[in-house]
Amino acid sequence: MMGYHRYVTVKMMAVVTVSGLSMEFGEQKLFDNMCFEVQSDDRIGLIGVNGCGKTTLFKLLTGEYSPSDGSIIINKNTQIGYMEQHVCRDLDRSAYDEVLSVFSELLNMETELEQLNEKIHSGSGDLDALVERQSFLNDEFTRRDGLTCRARARSALLGLGFDDDRMSLPIRSLSGGQRAKLQLAKLLLCGANFLLLDEPTNHMDTQSVEWLEEYLVNTKCAYLVISHDRYFLDKVTHRTFELENKKMTAYKGNYSAYLPQRDERRLAAQRVYDNTVKEINRLEGIIEQQRRWNREKNIKTAESKQKIVDKLEQNLERPEKLPEAMSFKLGINEQSGEDVLEVSNVSLSFDGNTLFDNVNMEIHRGEKIFILGPNGCGKTSLIKTLLGQYTADSGRIRYGVGVKTGYYDQIQTGMDSSKTVFEEISDSFPSMTNTEIRSTLARLLFKNDDVFKPLSTLSGGERAKVLLTKLMLSRANFLMLDEPTNHLDINSCEALQDALSEYEGTVLAVSHDRYLINSIADKIFYLTPNGIEVYEGNYEGFLKKFQPFKEPEKQKAIQPEKQLDYKNKKERDALRRKNKVRLSKLETGISEQEDKISELENELNDPANSSDYEKTLSLTEALDNAQQTLEGMYEQWEELSLWLAENEQ
Repeated sequence: MMGYHRYVTVKMMAVVTVSGLSMEFGEQKLFDNMCFEVQSDDRIGLIGVNGCGKTTLFKLLTGEYSPSDGSIIINKNTQIGYMEQHVCRDLDRSAYDEVLSVFSELLNMETELEQLNEKIHSGSGDLDALVERQSFLNDEFTRRDGLTCRARARSALLGLGFDDDRMSLPIRSLSGGQRAKLQLAKLLLCGANFLLLDEPTNHMDTQSVEWLEEYLVNTKCAYLVISHDRYFLDKVTHRTFELENKKMTAYKGNYSAYLPQRDERRLAAQRVYDNTVKEINRLEGIIEQQRRWNREKNIKTAESKQKIVDKLEQNLERPEKLPEAMSFKLGINEQSGEDVLEVSNVSLSFDGNTLFDNVNMEIHRGEKIFILGPNGCGKTSLIKTLLGQYTADSGRIRYGVGVKTGYYDQIQTGMDSSKTVFEEISDSFPSMTNTEIRSTLARLLFKNDDVFKPLSTLSGGERAKVLLTKLMLSRANFLMLDEPTNHLDINSCEALQDALSEYEGTVLAVSHDRYLINSIADKIFYLTPNGIEVYEGNYEGFLKKFQPFKEPEKQKAIQPEKQLDYKNKKERDALRRKNKVRLSKLETGISEQEDKISELENELNDPANSSDYEKTLSLTEALDNAQQTLEGMYEQWEELSLWLAENEQ
């Protein structure tokens, strides 16, 4: 069946339904027989290794691409918003006017209302017709929130880091990252009720990312978001779609909830496969024995067992091969002393402008410390000053006994682009044999002829892996890392996080990867112009004590206008009633599911079934599915109960 888009009214509030979707480019098949549904209240994270087809799926949903097979059914009330559709074309227009352009129909209404007012006051024209038109436009303008469109445009820009001066700048003077933020602001304000967000946090500072998180948490739109920012996914999603081995698998919960479910699914699939193979081998042994005896009864038994084997082999599914991920360990040659680094009253300036002053820090063996601070505060410059690449204006930097430093540079300098991957490693570590080099590079996914690629042809992610290889081979006991997860996909970020967690040395890192910080940080150093403020614990503990990324005047600017208070109250009351009904139905469903589980357990414990392997396998699988369903229902019940408790009148 040829692929197609069909716009229909779909019940059950599905905004998009995808069935049997397949996509091929020449001989390359990206995915096959994909099926999923997006409900009107869904917040879904889409993850998968680079090149698995995530962005292609977005372009299929928008109609830019046509599928090789399958169907995409879009609710007739669904309006899709995709960031790439909103391109800044008039480079002389101001940033504010560019964002305000999404409200062009409302602005035209406003202009017509002003003209109507002038005509009515001057008494020109058909007064009844003018008043009737004015009344209609007033109602329509108010219904579509025209009263707040300017405030919403300004609030979006403030939240994304534009002050009033930057809002008035022409687009041609903005950086690529700032233009991307304009496109994102237009997308969020365009009136779409299903958003497709492809790496929306790229080029954003922490304050802008946190504003976007708050916006998405409170929006009424459904959305599907591709992101490598695991902390962001945790904050804004409650379902996770994984594209792996050309198939889509849906999981309940955010990224952190997805991880154990993924591991359990893989383990369960392997367990079923291993048990089935074991049973086949056991039955084949019986068949061989019965045939050796070669009596009529034995032959019949052998034939009966062979039928079971044939059926088991027919349904046997070998677990899919996992996507390749880099695997490495960060070791040390020898431990340093207890005191790793002492910094006293260090300051740095460029061209007479002080970047930071009075920086003091003490770092001890085994600590994992992250440096945070606003963009431009000098975090990278501080690292380079500690390494001696920049000369401090004042102060003292003293390393402890036996400290050997290793440095990861986010700019990825220090490599000769004319060299191949193999040459870069062999020249840096001349004592290694060719076999050792190739074996090491293979662990970071440089295999076969990939090791002979020139560095100049590598992607940012590939260059990052070369740097990580050199870092691993250095066996340094004090690592200084500047944005180590930039350019890495999620699987590689997980591998790096695991390596750093197990690392016995000391780490000082600059990073925007809040998931990484939250997972392994012992301390956080917050860099200010006047020195460093020290916070014990991880990122979430840091935020509870200190919220540097919240600016009260900007937060106030994005609060709802008073005109929306009554509308919001009505919507909240309606949602409360709806959730009470959902909770009641859920409680009935939980009771029914518990009865179903009890029946399955009774069947499984029935001696008549215990000797029937196929029956036992079928009942066990049904019981596992029923228990997973019940756990999901309990989670929904807990969420609804908590929501209702927090939103009582």
